Formats: sequence, C-alpha cells, structure tokens
Amino acid sequence: MFAEFSGPFVFGLSAFTLIFAAANIVNIGKLIANDHAPLWAAIGVFLWSLPGIVVLVIPMALLLGVLLAMQRLSGESEITAMKAGGITVTRIVTPLLAVGFVMSIVTYVLQEAVVPFADDQQNYLVNEVIDRSSAFNRDLSVSAPLPGGGRQVTFANAYDKATNALLNVTMIQYNRSNEPTQIVFADSAQFEADRWTLHAASTYRFNADGTIFSEPRVPVTQVDIGERPSELVKRVSHDDPEQMSQAEISDVMQSGQLTETELRKYWESYQEKFARPFACFVFTLIAIPFGIRVARGGGSTSLGFGLAVAIVFTYYIVMTFFSYIGSAALWLAPLAAWMPNLIFTYFGAVRLHKAARA
Repeated sequence: MFAEFSGPFVFGLSAFTLIFAAANIVNIGKLIANDHAPLWAAIGVFLWSLPGIVVLVIPMALLLGVLLAMQRLSGESEITAMKAGGITVTRIVTPLLAVGFVMSIVTYVLQEAVVPFADDQQNYLVNEVIDRSSAFNRDLSVSAPLPGGGRQVTFANAYDKATNALLNVTMIQYNRSNEPTQIVFADSAQFEADRWTLHAASTYRFNADGTIFSEPRVPVTQVDIGERPSELVKRVSHDDPEQMSQAEISDVMQSGQLTETELRKYWESYQEKFARPFACFVFTLIAIPFGIRVARGGGSTSLGFGLAVAIVFTYYIVMTFFSYIGSAALWLAPLAAWMPNLIFTYFGAVRLHKAARA
C-alpha cells in the first residue's frame, strides 16, 4: 500500500506546488526588472515562500495520491483479490489512514516551526534588501488600551532587534473621555518585565485645570503599558495572525492590548491553525471510497485529478463559511474551526463503511 501510494503522492505534491508557486516564479522576474532586486535576493524570496506553499498543498497531494492509488488497486482487481484472501477493506486501508494521521502531525509542525521563520526571512529580504527599507517604511502607529482605562497611541520610526527597542518614540496617553493626559518624547523605548524603559525622555502632562506640567529631559524613565516592542512590530508590519505561529498569536492575545474585534480575529486564527493540518487525515479518509468508486466507473488519472480538485474546492468553501461564523463570537471559534473536518470525516466514514460492505 505504501509503495502504491508514494508515487502518486509525490506527483501530486510536485504538481500542486508548481501550480501555487507559478505566480511566485513570475514575481522573480518582476522583482529583478521593476525593483532592480539582486538575483540572489529574488531567488531567496521565492525559496522562502515554498514552506508555506508546501503546508498548503500536502493535504491536496494526499487526496490525489490516495485517489490514484485506490483507483489502480481497485481497477486491476487487487482489492478484490485481497478481500478474497480474507483481508477486510478496513484492514487494507489502515496503512493509508495511518499515513494521513502522521502527515497531519508533520504539517502542524511545519506550520508552527518552519513557516513563521520562512515568512520572517521573506519579509526581511523584501523590506530591507529589495525595497531597502525596514519594516517601518512608514512610521509605526499603534493604539492600545491602557490597564487603568483610556488608551495610548505609540509612534516610532525604527525597531532595533538587537536590543528589542523602539527608536525615536512618541507616546500619547488619553483618559476614558479621550482627552490627552500625557505626551512623552524619547530617543528609544525598551521593554523590561511589564514596563517600558524610556531613554532620554521628555514628558508633558496635561492637568484637569488646563495647566501643563513639563518635566525636564531625563536619562531614564518608565511607563506602564504592557505590550512588547516585538508585538507592536508584528501588529504594524503585517497585522495578520495567519502569518504567525500559534505561540505568537497566544503572546499577542495575552498582552491584553487587543480590541474585542481583534481578539475574535486572533482567537479564530488560533483555532483554525490547530484544526487545518488535520485536513490531511480527512482527505485521506474521504479519498479511499471515492477512489474505489471512480475505478469501478472506468476512471483515469485525469478524472482522479479533477475529482481531487473538486473535493478540495468544496472543502475550502465549507471552511470559509464556518470561518465567517467563527468570527462572530469567541465561543463559536473552536467549533467552527473543527466543523469542516467533522463534516467531511463523517461523510468519508459513511462512504468507507458502504464500500467495505459492498
């Protein structure tokens, strides 16, 4: 079963990866021609984009591989021969189901450990090598709620990764009535424990009676806000939890600086990132009875490929629908994230049961 499956799986992995990578291959020429990017940097952008593509296409490749393998085994009566020898259909397909489960784990590890790092490297090449600008090609501007009420707007124009500090910082604090209470100008802001340490800072406080209190420039002062500079960078540079790992999403959610809408967005992505890799097992399960049926109807490789695309398309339509539902409330997100897998697992299990009894 492994030998029969491995060939079609490698074919599917290569074919789907090339399809999804085609646009990125075209971008290499555009980066060189339009942005005058170095060839090595353009190639690097393409190579660092591959891990994300591979994670996306592994479930599709498993679906196609299992479809084609079962189609050939059934079409050449090998399934019938094994059943005649006393081997049940469930026992026959158990190795394929095991592969689907193992690949779910592998995909999850790639998604969490490899893809975020690859995305960071790709962003570095695009921003600092090709565009010759940092992640702050525009000034950082982030609004975050304060622990005691009100909010703080933070501006900066650079981020020093070596010291984990924001550079050329302006912080404006507002009270619950949205009235400014304090403005701080600093050369840099570094996060330590649960406070910001500001260096070379000047502070202006606005009192309730309309007077302004100005503090002279001090070498070091502290401000309580809570959110780390690295979290601010992620939110400003690509405020997209899809480009983060679950650990990074968890850090941002625990910072307490997200609005209710942002919290729902991040929580939904957190749940989907856990459920999505198990599409590998779901696609394997649903492909087995479909492969047997296609073979009985006189199927071909092209028909198997078309059926794989149709199943994937249907799955992602269902996933998009439930993703929209999951964004409505925090308690809905876990159920909505797993619902496509549950629906297709039930459908595949029913069809496999019918195929086993036939």
